[in-house]
Amino acid sequence: MKLGKVELCHFLQLIALLLCFSGMSQAELPRSRSKPYFQSGRSRTKRSWVWNQFFVLEEYMGSDPLYVGKLHSDVDKGDGSIKYILSGEGASSIFIIDENTGDIHATKRLDREEQAYYTLRAQALDRLTNKPVEPESEFVIKIQDINDNEPKFLDGPYTAGVPEMSPVGTSVVQVTATDADDPTYGNSARVVYSILQGQPYFSVEPKTGVIKTALPNMDREAKDQYLLVIQAKDMVGQNGGLSGTTSVTVTLTDVNDNPPRFPRRSYQYNVPESLPVASVVARIKAADADIGVNAEMEYKIVDGDGLGIFKISADKDTQEGIITIQKELDFEAKTSYTLRIEAANRDADPRFLSLGPFSDTTTVKIIVEDVDEPPVFSSPLYPMEVSEATQVGHIIGTVAAHDPDSSNSPVRYSIDRNTDLERYFNIDANSGVITTAKSLDRETNAVHNITVLAMESQNPSQVGRGYVAITILDINDNAPEFAMDYETTVCENAQPGQVIQKISAVDKDEPSNGHQFYFSLTTDMTNNHNFSLKDNKDNTASILTRRNGFRRQEQSVYYLPIFIVDSGSPSLSSTNTLTIRVCDCDADGIAQTCNAEAYVLPAGLSTGALIAILACVLTLLVLILLIVTMRRRKKEPLIFDEERDIRENIVRYDDEGGGEEDTEAFDMAALRNLNAIRDSKTRRDVTPEIQFLSRPTFKNIPDNVIFREFIWERLKEADVDPGAPPYDSLQTYAFEGNGSVAESLSSLDSISSNSDQNYDYLSDWGPRFKRLAEMYGNGQESLYS
Repeated sequence: MKLGKVELCHFLQLIALLLCFSGMSQAELPRSRSKPYFQSGRSRTKRSWVWNQFFVLEEYMGSDPLYVGKLHSDVDKGDGSIKYILSGEGASSIFIIDENTGDIHATKRLDREEQAYYTLRAQALDRLTNKPVEPESEFVIKIQDINDNEPKFLDGPYTAGVPEMSPVGTSVVQVTATDADDPTYGNSARVVYSILQGQPYFSVEPKTGVIKTALPNMDREAKDQYLLVIQAKDMVGQNGGLSGTTSVTVTLTDVNDNPPRFPRRSYQYNVPESLPVASVVARIKAADADIGVNAEMEYKIVDGDGLGIFKISADKDTQEGIITIQKELDFEAKTSYTLRIEAANRDADPRFLSLGPFSDTTTVKIIVEDVDEPPVFSSPLYPMEVSEATQVGHIIGTVAAHDPDSSNSPVRYSIDRNTDLERYFNIDANSGVITTAKSLDRETNAVHNITVLAMESQNPSQVGRGYVAITILDINDNAPEFAMDYETTVCENAQPGQVIQKISAVDKDEPSNGHQFYFSLTTDMTNNHNFSLKDNKDNTASILTRRNGFRRQEQSVYYLPIFIVDSGSPSLSSTNTLTIRVCDCDADGIAQTCNAEAYVLPAGLSTGALIAILACVLTLLVLILLIVTMRRRKKEPLIFDEERDIRENIVRYDDEGGGEEDTEAFDMAALRNLNAIRDSKTRRDVTPEIQFLSRPTFKNIPDNVIFREFIWERLKEADVDPGAPPYDSLQTYAFEGNGSVAESLSSLDSISSNSDQNYDYLSDWGPRFKRLAEMYGNGQESLYS
């Protein structure tokens, strides 16, 4: 039977493997010719058994334990006196040994990928003495690999990107598969790669796993993503090998290979002429199939009659061209504009310039619509001047406005009174002539900025605004005066001709050539012997002394009238009085005191002593007032009762109340206990004797149910009334009570009933009831005598 090359190679490998296993399964060692081994001796004895390693095939699936090998010592005579023991990795759990024969078996399925080899130790013992007859020896059991693991892509699935329009053979990404089998034995771990899905666009290198492009001019705009399936197969890809797969998602990245194109050749937009400057007129956009930076646009106006009226800019977010107004539109001046607009990519790729120009143009026509506009003034600002001496009704100037619409509606004028609160000006509604309405004062307000309103007669809602700046021209209407309030002093030891003060003047007017003031003394002070004035010709003047020997006790204050004239036309003048005080000065001419009364004080009394005397006097006065006040309080009448009835006492106090706890100012027992004993109260308007007789004392008064109910009802009303007084307020209710001793004092019943009543007791009630006693007593006839 004829075999192929591949079948022959497999057959030879199988024979070699079987020979290897059969040769190494027997670990019987040749008998040694060395001396016997004695455990107790110190001399080194040559070991009688030697081996290196055993081999065991992984993934054994049989029902019986797998035979690994055999241990045998030449000391063993076969009579059962020697026993073998095994220790180390997997001893007793995985590997067992027949202690009589030395046969080693594997009791569990082994996996080389979990553990490739096991290190064990074997020893031969005397069965009777349990002592070693041979030195302990170490050996290794290696697990022989089989192809039981498929290749795996540990990093999969993969994602990668490659620029569109890339040439054939452009590297995309490298995939790597890992096989857990032994790479040093056979072809179990030798992997080759192939592509199962993704052809004919991509290919993969069989040995390296590098994925490359296989077709030219792949266009992202046609298809931007591809899903590839890559297979890795061991055994060098031969039949019977194991394989694994992974997916690779390849995305075509964008390049600038598409020029911008306007979807229309022309656009038309209508805008009202009242649209404010910087407003958006229109948005146009050129289409570009690219994305990101490759689709960024630049727009510009390349031609047309609206180059200075409109501008276009690119929106960075939407890549639209935004057309805005740069100047105001006027339907009456121009009704339409035509713009030629170009769109181009910001960054063009030179590799694709051969595909055509990366720009496009379109035409935009803008139609201006007429709207009813407010009146327009001929000038944005009207500067005017008027003298502050102008009479009321004087014409200052004229403003003019017109209706810019084709209807040319008449215009009426008015002043915005918010800009002319004092109503200094008027305007003629038809002509726009501005006149004065009040007297003007430049010193109060030098410039008036007013707003003039112009409205259409046919449509008053259309209002235009003009601005007028009225400057008030100055006239010489203010006299000069001192620049400040001077505090001038002259020393008692001043010498003649000494300058004691330098004065200046101010004027509210503002002449065009500046101020020029002239100073002099008034006519009646020209020949005074005390002071003189020198005009310094620089709008200042100096005050000088004419003599010495100033004395405070003779005259402490001098008043010097000074005449000041300005240079206006006509000139104005004023007289200002300079107050000069005579003072005691030190050696440097610095004033110490200017008090004239200091000289009339007795010698030896200083200012501190005088202050001390005044303080003592004030203290005495305060003490006297306190003594007088206390003595007056002690002399008050003794009949005043501090504990008098609350109904006869009005106590006023301004401190914060303490609520129901605060009962110091009155006695709450008067309302809480109606049966309280009423002590006799002395009256302040009668003598104690008469009062004692006229007002009897009640020791026991029966409880009045009506009054108690009345109080409780009022208390409940106050509790629920939101407008009731606060808790620390007092509400007093007076009640005469039943069984009044005086009974009824009315004379109505006595006259009508003709009853004979005795009123003689009225004379016992004191002076206040004397008149009633005379009227109703026995002396009734004396009234008519």
